[in-house]
Amino acid sequence: MVSVWILGDQLLANHPAIELALEEVGADQLQIVLIESWQRAHRLPYQKKKLVLLFSAMRHYAAELEKKGHKVDYIKSQRFIDGLREHVKTHHPTKLFVMASSGYHMRHYQENKLAEQLAIPVKVLPNTQFLLGRYNPIPKPQPGKQHVMEYFYRDMRRHFGVLMEEGDEPTGGAWNFDKENRKPLPKNKKPPADISFEPDEITQAVMAEVAKMDHGIGQVDGFSYAVTRQEAENAFQRFLSDRLIDFGPYEDAMTQRSHTLYHAVISPYLNIGLLDPLACIRAAEEAYRSGRAPINSVEGFVRQILGWREFMVWQYWRQMPDMLDKNSWNAQRPVPDFFWSGETDMACLRHVITRAVETGYNHHIERLMVLSNFMMLTAINPREANDWFLSMYIDAYDWVMPPNVIGMGLNADDGLTATKPYIASANYINKMSDFCGGCGYNRKLRHGQDACPFNFLYWNFILEHEDRLRANPRLGRNVLGLRHLDDREREAVKHEAQKFLEKL
Repeated sequence: MVSVWILGDQLLANHPAIELALEEVGADQLQIVLIESWQRAHRLPYQKKKLVLLFSAMRHYAAELEKKGHKVDYIKSQRFIDGLREHVKTHHPTKLFVMASSGYHMRHYQENKLAEQLAIPVKVLPNTQFLLGRYNPIPKPQPGKQHVMEYFYRDMRRHFGVLMEEGDEPTGGAWNFDKENRKPLPKNKKPPADISFEPDEITQAVMAEVAKMDHGIGQVDGFSYAVTRQEAENAFQRFLSDRLIDFGPYEDAMTQRSHTLYHAVISPYLNIGLLDPLACIRAAEEAYRSGRAPINSVEGFVRQILGWREFMVWQYWRQMPDMLDKNSWNAQRPVPDFFWSGETDMACLRHVITRAVETGYNHHIERLMVLSNFMMLTAINPREANDWFLSMYIDAYDWVMPPNVIGMGLNADDGLTATKPYIASANYINKMSDFCGGCGYNRKLRHGQDACPFNFLYWNFILEHEDRLRANPRLGRNVLGLRHLDDREREAVKHEAQKFLEKL
C-alpha cells in the first residue's frame, strides 16, 4: 500500500503523484489523503471566502477522485503532521508520494523533515503547477542582478510558441500593446455582471463551518466563486465570450460601478490547480486567431499569465528565503487599522479596501496603484504589508504575495523584481477611476487642509528620496516635477505629510 498526499492548492486534473503511484502499485494499492489543517487555516486572519473556496474545492476534488474509483482519506486535523500520522497509523503505507509545495517553507519541510517524522520513505515530485516547471528560461538568475520581466516574457513566448509568427516575429508586430491598454472606463460603458455560482450542499456546509471560526476577514455570506473544475472552466469560457474583447483597453481601469470590470478573475482557480495556465493561454490565443478578440486584449491577458505570473514565481524561488526580510527603503510603519475595515475618509482607499473585505478580490491596478502605492508612500513595513495581502485575498498564497508585494508593490528587494517603485499622486487615480468624485479631499491640491493625501505624500516621498530617485532613469520625470515646487511649497508638503503620518 502506498499513499499520495495532495495539498489543498494542488487540485490538478492530472496530479503527478497519483500518476506515478498508479504506475508503481495500481489503484488497488493506492490511498489518497487530503488534510484540512486547523493550524494552517489560523496562521493569519484569512479572508473567510478564501477558506470557503479552499475547503469546498478540496472536498469536491475528493468526491471526484472517489467517483473515479480512488480510495480517499479526507482528514480534519490540528496540524498537517497530525493528520498524516493518523493516516499512516490507519492505513500502514510503505511509502508516501507528494508533489513539491509551491511555497518555500512547506517544500523545505517536505524534503527535509517529513520522512523522519512519519518514519516511512517520502517521494517528493517536482511541482507542475507552473510553466517554469516545463521550461526554465534564459537568463539564469544571477545573484544581485536585475532581470527585466519583458525579456523573460519574450523567452517564454518563444519557447511555448504563443502569439508568434514565422521568423521569430511576435503576432501583431509588437511584443506588447501596453499603450493601447490604459483607458479609463467610459461613463456610458457597463461591464457584464460578475461571474458567479450558487453554493451547493458541500459549499453550504463549509460556509457554516467557516462562519463559526473565531477570526478571519469578511463574511461567508454572498460566496459565489467556482469550487469545481467544471465551474472554473465555465467561468473562464464566460470570460472568453463576454469579457476578453474589452479586457485589454480597460485592464487598468478602476470604477465604483463594477467589481471585476472585464477581468477574468481566474487567479483563484489557477492558484489551486482547477485551471491549467497553458490551456487558458492557448484558448485566448485561439480567440484572436479566430477573430473573436483583438490582439491588444489577447496579448494583455497572455502577459498576465505567461509573463507576470511566471515571472513572480521565478523571482520568488530566486530570492527566498531572504525575500521576506527585504526592506531596501527602510520602511517601518505598521499597516494602518483602517486597512482591515475600509473606514477612511479617502474615497479611493475606502472603495478598494471595502471591496476586498467583502469579496476577497481586487484587480491588479487597485492592488498596485492604490493599496501598494499608499503603503509605499507611507513607509509601511514590507513584511507586515505582505501578511496583510496574504490575509485579505482569495487568490493569495505564499509564493505569489512576496514578489508581488515586497518585490513589485513596495520595491523593497533592491529592485530585483521591478525596475522602479510604482508611485503616483491623486492625478493618476483620478485619471484611471471614478473614485475621486464626491471625495472630501481635493485631488488638485498638493497641501492644505483639503489636499488629497496622495498628493502631499507623493511629493514628500520624492523630496525625501530625491537623490536615489534621480539616479533611476525610469523616474526622471517624477523628480523633474520638483521644479514646480518652490521652497515654501516644499516645506508645506513636508509639514502636511508629517501631520498625516503621525496620525496614521
